[in-house]
Amino acid sequence: MSMESSSSVSVSDEGSEANGGGCCSSSTTPSTDAATNLSRTFSDVSSFSEEQSSSVDHSGPFEPSAVSKLMTGRRSPASALGRLSMKPRADVLDRRSTDDELELVKERFSKLLLGEDMSGSGKGVCTAVAISNAITNLYATVFGNCHKLEPLPAGKKTMWRREMDCLLSVCDYIVEFYPSTQTLPDGTKVEVMSTRPRSDIYINLPALEKLDAMLIEILDSFQKAEFWYADAGTRSFGSVTSSSTSSSFRRSTHRNEEKWWLPVPCVPDAGISGKARKDLQQKRECAGQIHKAAVAINTGVLGDMEVPDSFMAVLPKSGKASVGDSVYRAMLGAEKFSPDYLLDCLDMSSEHEALAMADRVEAAMYVWRRKASASHGRSRWSAVKELVGDEENGDKNVMLAGRAESLLLCLKHRFPGLSQTTLDTSKIQFNKDIGQAILESYSRVLESLAFNIVSWIDDVLFADKTARKQ
Repeated sequence: MSMESSSSVSVSDEGSEANGGGCCSSSTTPSTDAATNLSRTFSDVSSFSEEQSSSVDHSGPFEPSAVSKLMTGRRSPASALGRLSMKPRADVLDRRSTDDELELVKERFSKLLLGEDMSGSGKGVCTAVAISNAITNLYATVFGNCHKLEPLPAGKKTMWRREMDCLLSVCDYIVEFYPSTQTLPDGTKVEVMSTRPRSDIYINLPALEKLDAMLIEILDSFQKAEFWYADAGTRSFGSVTSSSTSSSFRRSTHRNEEKWWLPVPCVPDAGISGKARKDLQQKRECAGQIHKAAVAINTGVLGDMEVPDSFMAVLPKSGKASVGDSVYRAMLGAEKFSPDYLLDCLDMSSEHEALAMADRVEAAMYVWRRKASASHGRSRWSAVKELVGDEENGDKNVMLAGRAESLLLCLKHRFPGLSQTTLDTSKIQFNKDIGQAILESYSRVLESLAFNIVSWIDDVLFADKTARKQ
């Protein structure tokens, strides 16, 4: 899925600390224009308060505890007069900061409950989509203007950790029941139903928090670097406003000519030192592994989401019509199917063409799956695969669906910055599982950030290589 520098989103709180070089030895296995690629729906982003994690009071609206809880948000006349008295400036600022954060918490909490429908008419999106959009918009607010290898500003880092902590706190209450025994005071053992975190959240959320902390640590490590950034002139709607010297400078030091708005990394005339170069390469490898882990989690979560009926309703009648005659013959006629060889034969010079091909292959895959399920009494796809067994000896539709799946996976690996396919977008839009929505959006923004860091490091290494050749 897509980003800048065009990574797919097309993925946080402190997490556990990671240390520099060994940060990629995590046991987790498994694309800015972040603002354009990530955000499907933009809403105003405001800060959360760290106090939001307090427990909910379930008492009735007229119980004493509820009344006292409501009164805490209001100022009594005495407290209002007290604000006019001469008090230390620090105390006033501290109290004002707390009041402001409380108001911001109320604002964001209200937006989530309204489902982004500010009219209050109940036509907003479901809670899962609202939280997914909140995480997406928070990422665009904090990281949308980041185009350099430098520490994240303290204010944005605080906002990221505080608001993500509040959004992720929902997962603390997504549990599943399991039978257990409890011993009573008289020694009698009784069976009771206990709760534990839902398995997908229990496995994936700590891993994502770890990846989040590692990415922030990579950015924080660039406090004293041997490279810097400069604007080599601007270009607007095809007109060059920079001097010929700065234009040639940009051409010789920037990998991505089409992204003229990005800052240009600069290195000393002799390039950076060997130690700094090795350190950059290690951090690039680390960010690359984080990217792969985030992609794996995101792909797994999207795979667990239900396919919307709206997507199935518009599928073509045949998979051959979806992928085209040439691709269909290559998938059907080859004794040993090689998705890499097929992609080499296809002319896909841009990510736009690659995304169109991914949509066609994915649609064909579900057409063949539907036909295979229909021929086996409309069983689930997993059951059909078990019944048929080896695809070479089984149903033709099962074989074609399996080959389409491998072709789609190979296509996504070849274009790591690919945007979300039509099916992925539909799943996110119609998903109502809050836990899946949090895991999917969190992994998507982390995938985007990791992809960007790799791209920024590649820019610096390219500038260093160019300087050493001159």
